[in-house]
Amino acid sequence: MKVLISDNMSPSAEKILVDAGLEVDVNTGLPPEELQKIIGAYDALVVRSATKATSAIIDAAENLKVIGRAGIGLDNVDIPAASQKGIVVMNAPDGNATTAAEHAIGMMMSLSRNIPQATASMKEGKWEKKSFMGREITGKTLGIFGIGRIGAIAASRAQGLKMKTIAYDPHMPKELVEKLGVELVSLEELAKRSDYITVHVPLTKETNKVLSTDFFKNMKNDAMFIDCARGGVCDEEALYKALVDGEIAGAALDVFADEPTNLDNCPLLGLKNFICTPHLGASTSEAQENVALTIAEQVADYLNKGVVTNAVNVPSVSDDVLAQVGPYVNLGEMLGSLHMQIAKGGVKEVELEYSGELAEMNTSPITVAFLKGLFTPILQDAVNYVNAPVIAKDRGIRVVESKSESSDDFVNVLRIRVVTSEGENVLVGTVFGKNEPRLVRLNTFRLEALLQGPMLLVYNNDVPGVIGALGVTLGGDSVNISRMTVGREEASNQNIILLNTDSVVTKELLAKVKGLENIDDALGLDLGV
Repeated sequence: MKVLISDNMSPSAEKILVDAGLEVDVNTGLPPEELQKIIGAYDALVVRSATKATSAIIDAAENLKVIGRAGIGLDNVDIPAASQKGIVVMNAPDGNATTAAEHAIGMMMSLSRNIPQATASMKEGKWEKKSFMGREITGKTLGIFGIGRIGAIAASRAQGLKMKTIAYDPHMPKELVEKLGVELVSLEELAKRSDYITVHVPLTKETNKVLSTDFFKNMKNDAMFIDCARGGVCDEEALYKALVDGEIAGAALDVFADEPTNLDNCPLLGLKNFICTPHLGASTSEAQENVALTIAEQVADYLNKGVVTNAVNVPSVSDDVLAQVGPYVNLGEMLGSLHMQIAKGGVKEVELEYSGELAEMNTSPITVAFLKGLFTPILQDAVNYVNAPVIAKDRGIRVVESKSESSDDFVNVLRIRVVTSEGENVLVGTVFGKNEPRLVRLNTFRLEALLQGPMLLVYNNDVPGVIGALGVTLGGDSVNISRMTVGREEASNQNIILLNTDSVVTKELLAKVKGLENIDDALGLDLGV
């Protein structure tokens, strides 16, 4: 079988694949049209971030069985297109956690001591010792936005430098964070108390430009801001204004909303109290070696033995098991994603009850799929079918499964109860036909909603005119409603309406919907394909 390595990576990756008996071509820097011409000859494609495995490339990949990404991010791979063709997509989510955290600490030190500015000055032949007065970090408070694996490593490094550490993360249990020696605080408190703030979250609908004008206004005037996570989490225009107006003392970015970036599209680069690097968070020889070795081993194991590791679009089970429970794996993942998008507080406990014929099947892949769906909205590509149970365990989440042969309303039913630090949700789902995941109960509301793509969830008073007003409002913003389901709570005068839409509902449109008469609340959801 043939493997194409289309991006620059450690030669060790090629050696592992060749030693596994595979034929390997290393052909980097290919234009998309050239890759499209040759991809049909290969069984595996191994990439970093340069190659874009688009739907056109995947359509031309007649023999492709697996795409391996040497790293975490998979925004350069069209996962739905790959899934549709049965191509396994794998990544290496654990290879660069340490190096990303260390880069953030390095940026903090550089900010504190004006190292880049002083270097540039000396290279211009100057000796401006008095111009670059620095500050100590000992005893200062580091605020960490996102205390997952990378954030936890950053915290441990900062504690070694005798810093105090606090964190904001609505999805992490307080007890677990405190075990790290980190105090869990609100977002406003993080801004007000921190001398330095470092960002360690992926870019999601929830985190997109979440750190903006109000956040920077709440920071101390002498505080400094560091983002080595993902471009777009920080509102760059708001950060520029905060630096110019003296609301904060300095900032360092390794990531940008538009990359590659320059002075034409990023005025931050022209400020003296701003330092930057060109997305180097994962760029160490150790990290690149780790991810290259990891992905090569995973690709070789899959091609030679059928072993699936760190796949983001297929659970690690046999074909026989997948054929039997496949539609419910999809259902489980959709229900997990739905819960995380509607819930408040960190998850503490998950109870999954399988009823009907489903109780006689191997349901462990469905449980794993639910956990993957649960974490995907907040962790994105860092979660997959292999590490989802590990993430749940690390976060102190109790997962309980039970089975019942009887099922009142449907042949097979998956009932899930999720307890969070602020309440609980009950989700009940089943599969219609061959592969239509349906939500048939949301807490006390009964309905039959297709779980797919962009959606709008509305809580409303059960009175005439609400559905018409919704249609007019969405239509006014050119958002088409492809399907609508209404769930009624008999004991009250309340409904829920679940709309499948052809496009994602924007924050601005969501605000208009919430402002309509007789609507109590509305949430924009995205459950993928």
